[in-house]
Amino acid sequence: MVDHILLKVLLAPFALLFGSIVAIKEAMYRTGLIKGVKFDLPLISVGNLTVGGTGKTPHIELLIRLLEPYLEVATLSRGYKRKTSGFRLVKGSDSAMEAGDEPLQFKRKFPNVTVAVGENRVFAVPSMLGENPRIQTILLDDAFQHRAIIPGYNILLTEYERPFYTDQLLPVGKLREFPEGYKRADMIIVSKCPTTLERSDAEEMIKKLKPLAKQSVFFTKYNYGAPYFWLDPSYRFRLSSETQVILISGIANESYLLDYLRPLVGHIEMLSFPDHHLYTEEDLLAITNLASTISGNNKVILTTEKDAVRLATYLEYFKANKLDIYILPIEVGFHFDEKNKFESIIKEYLLNFKS
Repeated sequence: MVDHILLKVLLAPFALLFGSIVAIKEAMYRTGLIKGVKFDLPLISVGNLTVGGTGKTPHIELLIRLLEPYLEVATLSRGYKRKTSGFRLVKGSDSAMEAGDEPLQFKRKFPNVTVAVGENRVFAVPSMLGENPRIQTILLDDAFQHRAIIPGYNILLTEYERPFYTDQLLPVGKLREFPEGYKRADMIIVSKCPTTLERSDAEEMIKKLKPLAKQSVFFTKYNYGAPYFWLDPSYRFRLSSETQVILISGIANESYLLDYLRPLVGHIEMLSFPDHHLYTEEDLLAITNLASTISGNNKVILTTEKDAVRLATYLEYFKANKLDIYILPIEVGFHFDEKNKFESIIKEYLLNFKS
């Protein structure tokens, strides 16, 4: 505890410097010294105030499922940790190193959706329209701090266990800008809520969020499906109290996933990696060695959808070593039966959009 406090004290000057830079940038946009770009197209931004872990990817997928039946929908990400640069249309045959893990996940799950990556989003949007003029709306992934574009609708995610109003600026905390930045949002979603969240607890949190009159607030959770075999998604594995799990995870925060798995299975051995980790041959050896230490028929190698995209590079290795991997799917669920309300707000924005 003392060491943790000491570390915060040592990092405080860097947080002050970072905060000064953020404040200057915010003032330049607020006064019009730097102006963002608007497009004649409804853009929906999904982002957060913190570094990772709030569940942007499942919420983007939620929007795709809502809009794809009615509109030509597209997604735009920067393609974090990819080894390529510049604008790129993502293909299902790409690797995570070429496209980034999350954009590639979007493309493989929704092959009819235009998925693109590009560091310069102002350039990327017209490039996407040039490639596919039928696009009717674009979902901007992790664009809350990307002020160069002015989205028509801003969705801000904040994690239930670490809401932005309790956090501090980098590097002391995880905030990428001051908490007051939440005021730019049109909607606030408190993500990764407990499945047993009570209405009274949600109301108490809303008081602390201090939403503006224009801001809707929703509380979401993850609904996990049965793990499916990555070579044949129709084949499912039934988890039970006798199941021994080898969990391969490279996501920002594993606590929510572990809270789900622990009551369901008998034992969990975990190989944990940093978020967006690009797996290496050394990692494959670690997975193989760990799998060899667990005997019995009721064992399973389990991973997340995002990790599976990165592990797919070594598919032949897993086949050769008879290591069957199962993927745990997730979808966003809404507390208090508010999914229809959420969908109505998004549809209303799109129907009433004016450039």
